[in-house]
Amino acid sequence: MLGGSVYIAFIRFAISLAGTIALFSLLAQSRFGRKKTVVCYSCFSVVLLILACVWYVADWESCTRMVAFVMYLCFALFAVLMSRDSLYLTVYKLALVFYLLAIFLVGALEISILFFDRNVWADIVARIGLIGLIAFLLNKYVRKTVKDFGDYVESEADKFSVAVMIICILLGIGYILNPGLNKEMTFHRIYQILMNFFLTGTLQLLIFHFYLHIGKEKEYERENQLIQMNYRLLERQLEILEESVESGKRLRHDIRHHNAVIAECARKGETEELLQYLQEYDREMDRGVQQAICANTAVNNVLSAYTRKAERERIKVKLDVELEKNPEISDIDLVAILANAYENAIYACMEVKKRLDEQECFIDLMLRRRKNKLIISCRNTCRKETTLEDGKPGSELKKGVGVSSIIRTVKKYNGEYDFRNDDGVFVLRLILCMQK
Repeated sequence: MLGGSVYIAFIRFAISLAGTIALFSLLAQSRFGRKKTVVCYSCFSVVLLILACVWYVADWESCTRMVAFVMYLCFALFAVLMSRDSLYLTVYKLALVFYLLAIFLVGALEISILFFDRNVWADIVARIGLIGLIAFLLNKYVRKTVKDFGDYVESEADKFSVAVMIICILLGIGYILNPGLNKEMTFHRIYQILMNFFLTGTLQLLIFHFYLHIGKEKEYERENQLIQMNYRLLERQLEILEESVESGKRLRHDIRHHNAVIAECARKGETEELLQYLQEYDREMDRGVQQAICANTAVNNVLSAYTRKAERERIKVKLDVELEKNPEISDIDLVAILANAYENAIYACMEVKKRLDEQECFIDLMLRRRKNKLIISCRNTCRKETTLEDGKPGSELKKGVGVSSIIRTVKKYNGEYDFRNDDGVFVLRLILCMQK
């Protein structure tokens, strides 16, 4: 600190706090509307500035040493309450803002000391200029990227890495902001400041690229799962097509025999026998017609395809599906959930049959709508030792890819999911909120 009256201190506090709020607002999303957000930050700022000025008057020495940390700590706690982001993502953004806070605080002080003989007004002007420059660069080059990769941080950040990041940044910037080291400006001191800024900035950049890389890897994995799912659906559709072709061949082969029987009965005048034969033929044709599972074409096709596959594997299937033609949930999302769940259930049953071929396996799939909720339940035979990791299927289902795709789709519709193994019966339950 460069000293000065309480009025000068108030101006510097106000500029620093306003700059911190502005930089954080560029990165974070408030949980409230714009008007309420402005009112909340304004009231918070007034209270915090008054307390800081009282502290400045009461104990100047301790205030100059700790005021930057204490004000930022109070702001960080308030920002967590104001931010719509998750805790991990908010902490990451607060760490970045803390680094930027150190840049404009220390930068303005060094400009005032080196070029203006510790003039407080030079510090104030430089502080405003640096805040404006940082805000401009942040808005142009960083803001969109940070928001885009925010989902990666939310899903991939862990307590250990966040704690290490915050400790390293606090230690580095805390050394820089120590006012006792600002009294004598030497080349060695300038070198220390630059190196600390470089190292803490590099740490931020490395963490940013680390989470960005992991997030992209997860995106590639999900895209690969979607490709695999589409490939499996295509296989099922090709199987149905091949069955249709074979059925057509049999029908063309059999039709000649049917025509011969009908012609023979007509020549002999056997009307009653002809009518009885035609009735039996109609009943046989009705048995060969595939029954509709539900009114939704996409869901009907995917369930039909996998039901055929399950029946070929000698798996008993029970379907209880009530779904209108055009639900509020996207057909693509419904197919993604049902195809992955059905595929995993078939695979689990096949694993059981590998160990004990005579074991009866089953799949019970239920899909119903309750008001604005869509409920999906799938119960199937599985190995008793099948484990769950963090409430999700573990490595035993390594061939049943798509669990992460199911979870991601459920979260998209603000729903809930539950996986469990009831002594050899795997249970999947999902609740999705229908869109309005």
